[in-house]
Amino acid sequence: MTSRHLPSPSRRTVVRAAAASAAAVPVLATASATSAAPARTAATPSFAHGVASGDPLPDGVLLWTRVTPEPGATPGSGLGQETPVRWEIAEDRAFERIAASGAVVASAVSDHTVKADVRGLRPATAYFYRFTAGGGTAGSVVSPVGRTRTAPATDAAMDRLRFGVVSCANWEAGWFSAYRHLAARPDLDAVLHLGDYLYEYGAGQYPAADAPLRGHRPAHEILTRADYRVRHGNYKTDPDLQALHAAHAVIAIWDDHEFANDAWSGGAENHTPGAEGAWQQRVAAAKQAYFEWMPVRASTEGTVHRRLRFGKLADLHLLDLRSFRSRQAFVGSGSVDDPERTITGRAQLDWLKAGLAGSDAAWKLVGTSVMISPVAFGALPAHLLEPLAGLLGLPKEGLAVSVDQWDGYTDDRKELIGHLRTRGITDTVFLTGDIHMAWANDVPVRAATYPLSASAATEFVVTSVTSDNLDDILRVAPQTASLVATAAVRAANRHVKWIDMDSHGYGVLDVTAERAQMDYYVISDRTRHDATSAWTRSYRTRRGTQRVERADRPVR
Repeated sequence: MTSRHLPSPSRRTVVRAAAASAAAVPVLATASATSAAPARTAATPSFAHGVASGDPLPDGVLLWTRVTPEPGATPGSGLGQETPVRWEIAEDRAFERIAASGAVVASAVSDHTVKADVRGLRPATAYFYRFTAGGGTAGSVVSPVGRTRTAPATDAAMDRLRFGVVSCANWEAGWFSAYRHLAARPDLDAVLHLGDYLYEYGAGQYPAADAPLRGHRPAHEILTRADYRVRHGNYKTDPDLQALHAAHAVIAIWDDHEFANDAWSGGAENHTPGAEGAWQQRVAAAKQAYFEWMPVRASTEGTVHRRLRFGKLADLHLLDLRSFRSRQAFVGSGSVDDPERTITGRAQLDWLKAGLAGSDAAWKLVGTSVMISPVAFGALPAHLLEPLAGLLGLPKEGLAVSVDQWDGYTDDRKELIGHLRTRGITDTVFLTGDIHMAWANDVPVRAATYPLSASAATEFVVTSVTSDNLDDILRVAPQTASLVATAAVRAANRHVKWIDMDSHGYGVLDVTAERAQMDYYVISDRTRHDATSAWTRSYRTRRGTQRVERADRPVR
């Protein structure tokens, strides 16, 4: 390995292969990727899955790519020779001012994915990076160029931060136009992906369809390490997803569909023990593929909960709400209030509480894959109640709690909200995905008496990139059904300031010392490659208020 730096950084560059990132995840017994293979004619490698960066630090960033060493070495195949890969990161697109460089090896052990955890960079600086693979008789090839940005210095007084925010991208349901529009924005510091980056179902299963817009690979439901690798690889052939990763650092957490629908620590709604193998083996397979294929630093515990700092303006606390949670309760059983049940796990909740209490940042941002605000339902017509309940994880009888969200684990929520109140922790903003709708909420201390009682925090929920919303399930035009449903939800939940049940799109969170504002953008048609994007609403919370209010226009 070699390194070359500009004069100012003092730390050496740190490089790790993707195999090291996945070392904390148990390796399943599958076809050996390291077994001897017959001699092959040398082939020129390629970068068919693009490049990516993630988890920016003040002095570094994580770089990612996947090398295809020869045509047959497809994701999950276990085929392909070891391939040397060089990486470079520079302050200019022409790569005349190299900040750091190094070398790694792509091998079948890590599905020919590689990562470089680069350090010694300048804070709050845009960089360009690329990879070069191969050499010798096979020749070499240079990857596409990616752009990334480091975080500001820990003690920097920032004027503003701006993040794209997305979740829930079902390959079969539509094109990833939301990613293309975010990729085209030069003003973002990073993009936050709040989970359901991919879906585990077989072709035509979700949504049920004889002829999906585009079919999953593999076509069957994914269960094994090879299956999850193939699905990740297929997603990263999408040009809009590749454009997003090449344009911005992506900060990602998982939700359930990276594993299986409604996952919990011991199983999932969409997992049949025996017929689909052991749950822990499936989870291990999914996690290994995730850490191989995503620009995410893996923890030794095989979890994605972590904390990133953006100067004195914001601390970003990222949660893992699948690995440690108790099984979802039956609605109406009373066990949703059981203090022995948890959505975070004891250690993670203590970690979050300590991080929030110890933060000196103006804003405490919390990335949570499922909604923390309570949701109760008033009366709804039967034809609306069933699909809406499905989106929110409610039973079809329409009882008043969503057991897959924080509503199903009320003791954890009560403890966290109580912690915010007793410790005087203000300006906490929860950033959420999962339910394929956009919301702007206050997080009430006692929902039953709100707004006479206090709000402890605020929450911005973004809609899906493509996954089905209320209109898609009912197969009706926008607002045909949602006006009635929205009115019913807001009447029973006065802390909910706005809901969009009709759209697909993304959010842009703009943070200054005075306020945090979410601008909501919608895509014209998820089934069209050339879908346009338009601003629809903006909501903000002002410093010190713990309340959401409507803003007249998006931030420019």
